[in-house]
Amino acid sequence: MKSSSTRQQIIDAADELFYAQGFGETSFADIAKSVSISRGNFYYHFKTKDEILDAVIEKRLSDREDMLRNWDKMSGNPAERIACFVRILIVNQTKIFAYGCPVGTLTMELAKLEHASSGNANRIMGLFRDWLTRQFSELDSEADAEAQALHVLSWSQGVATLAQAFRDEDFVRREVDQILDWVGRVSPSSSLRQPGPAGI
Repeated sequence: MKSSSTRQQIIDAADELFYAQGFGETSFADIAKSVSISRGNFYYHFKTKDEILDAVIEKRLSDREDMLRNWDKMSGNPAERIACFVRILIVNQTKIFAYGCPVGTLTMELAKLEHASSGNANRIMGLFRDWLTRQFSELDSEADAEAQALHVLSWSQGVATLAQAFRDEDFVRREVDQILDWVGRVSPSSSLRQPGPAGI
């Protein structure tokens, strides 16, 4: 196994474990067991769990940047790109039911722990806010684009939280439809109820 491949496997395993178990409940031993490597090999790549956390945050940020770039390429309609973001709630609902939103749960956990990497994790929320703001700016509505972006972001985060609590598929679909209806009123010429490009 190549060194770079081993390091990436550790990051990928930690990403999944931090999501499923939480950062605080995941140990070095959990991650090492998941990738079946010795402690010595593990410490060659990462000396502390905080180093792994920072690598996981960078991975999540990079993955989301790729996702948003793909949506930018897939549609020239900003309303449809916003719809792709909203539909993640349906595309990923099985994982959301089990563990919540991977971005929101980590952000909240690190904030509660007053962890030094809390601000770093918030960069992902900032990425979503800035991307959504650009989409609403392109819609050229009269309302403040950043306020609209934060409305969609907070609405979707609230749906994810309640989805984990109630595990109700009908609730998630109703809320997604309501968000899309609201976006449609901002851009009346767009029909957003039809299935669009899937989320990641």
